[in-house]
Amino acid sequence: MAFFTKDYLDFFIELAPNNAKEWFDNNRKRFENSVKKPFSDFVQHLIHSFEKHDSRLKDLEPNACIFRINRDIRFSKDKAPYKLFCSAVVAPNGKKSEAVNGIYFELSPEALRVYGGVYEIDKDNLYLLREGISAHLNDFQSLINDPEFKAVFGEIKGEKNKIIPAEFKQAAEKQDLIFNKQWYYMAEFPAEQLLSDDLDRLLERCYLAGKPLEEFFNQFIQRS
Repeated sequence: MAFFTKDYLDFFIELAPNNAKEWFDNNRKRFENSVKKPFSDFVQHLIHSFEKHDSRLKDLEPNACIFRINRDIRFSKDKAPYKLFCSAVVAPNGKKSEAVNGIYFELSPEALRVYGGVYEIDKDNLYLLREGISAHLNDFQSLINDPEFKAVFGEIKGEKNKIIPAEFKQAAEKQDLIFNKQWYYMAEFPAEQLLSDDLDRLLERCYLAGKPLEEFFNQFIQRS
C-alpha cells in the first residue's frame, strides 16, 4: 500500500518559497491531513514491522520518534520557521534512545534519506568504541564488508581525528576507521520512492542492513 499522496511532496515544495507562519497557518489543515497524520501512521507501521526484530520497540509510540517540523532558529542566521521535510528515529526509546540501534530518516521532496550508526558520542565512549574496534578488527571488517550493508549504505562516513591515543596506532595501521570520531552511514533514494507501495519494505531493508553493525557498536558503548 502507498502511505503518502503526491500532496505530501507538494506541500513542502510550496512551503519552500513561503516559509512563514502566515502561509503555514493558512495551510494547517492540509498539513494535518496530507503530512502529519500520514507520517505518524507510517512511523507506527514501521514500529510494528521492526518490532519482530527487536522486542524493545513493542510499546514505542510514534510521538516518541517524530521530530517537530519547527526549526530551532535561536542561534541560526536562517530564520525560516519550518523544516522542509518530516523526520523520525525508530529505535528503543525513540528520540531519547541512548543506543545506536535503529534508523533515522527524512522524507522530503528532494530525496528519501536514511541514516544509522554513531553520529554523536562523548569522549569516554569514543575511547571505548575505538578500543572495541581495535580488539575485534576481523569482526568489524566483516560487518562493513557485508554485501547487503555495502549494497544499501556503501561505506562508513564520519569526521576523523588527526591524532589518536598511542595504544590505537598499531590497529589503525590495519583499519584507518579507528581515526574516526563518527561512524555513521547513509543511503539516499529518489523522492518518488515516497509514493511507492514498497516504501515500508525499503525502510525495513535499511534497518536490517545496519542492525548487525549497530549491535557491534553497542557492545562497547556505556549508557547511564
